Amino acid sequence: MSTESRPGDGVDQTETMTMREAIRAALREEMQDDENVFIMGEDVGEFGGVFSVTDGLVDEFGEDRVRDTPISEAGFTGAGVGAAATGTRPVVEIMFSDFLGVASEQIINQMAKMRYMFGGKTEMPITVRTTEGGGMGAASQHSGTLHTWFAHFPGLLAVAPGTPRAAKGLLKSAIRSDDPVFFFENKMIYEREGEVPVDPNYTVPLGQASVEREGEDVTVVATQRMVGESLDLAEEMAGQASVEVIDLQSLYPLDTDTLVESVEKTGRLVVADESPLSYGTHAELMARVMEDGFYSLDAPPMRVGVADTHIPFSPTLEQEVVPSAEDVRSAVEKLV
Repeated sequence: MSTESRPGDGVDQTETMTMREAIRAALREEMQDDENVFIMGEDVGEFGGVFSVTDGLVDEFGEDRVRDTPISEAGFTGAGVGAAATGTRPVVEIMFSDFLGVASEQIINQMAKMRYMFGGKTEMPITVRTTEGGGMGAASQHSGTLHTWFAHFPGLLAVAPGTPRAAKGLLKSAIRSDDPVFFFENKMIYEREGEVPVDPNYTVPLGQASVEREGEDVTVVATQRMVGESLDLAEEMAGQASVEVIDLQSLYPLDTDTLVESVEKTGRLVVADESPLSYGTHAELMARVMEDGFYSLDAPPMRVGVADTHIPFSPTLEQEVVPSAEDVRSAVEKLV
């Protein structure tokens, strides 16, 4: 993390942080602000997390608030649900989203439904952090992108930030929420840098997208790693097309208004998300735009994502499956 700050105060004063540092800063600030916030998961303590996100936090807050758990996603997710229902704010880390299915009973039948079944009298302030995405040669069981699943279930909120600024602000909002929030981190962008407000009260509201680059010819709505890929592509194509890039940030609740307003301006839409194409995030975003902004479209929307297959171990094959800036370019060129 850069020690050089930009001038100003509040959200105007920033520091250069990586995604990893921004997430760690959000955890630290919320734990300092509220003694009911604690972290639990596999290797989150002394080891500092599988991707070093929680590195050093156990030294600051102790083992009672940074709790290592056995390799039992069902067990410690269930413990998190119980802790949230009885007044604390757990942040549960699942190393890889591929293993969320192990805790499906605790998530779908307990976490997602408890507040509803008790008529709103029981809050469920739990945050589940997990990683996803291909590109590391981690093979099929450690490379999935499952965020669409959890944006689908009533009672769950889901976010998938693409910038350090969004990561810090959204995680703080997630921890403060009285509803369960799934916080999806793409493992390939932990080193991505960006300017992040240092104000401990800085948050990004759940359900708010961000226009990262303004354009006139085509709208690219992206998540996670694809935000950076799309911004790079937009810069490369500046002489050919004016590309507007939106970081969706929240999968649910969804900021439909920002998407429709952009498409009303550009008339064209590309959805870039590293999840399988069928029955997924791409289709939902297109449906929202078609419902509210159909007559603004000058061409059929395009999708950029993972083919309906698993992520292969072979690096060569993996690069064929995982979407890239060139895939976004191909979609944009077909529209303009």
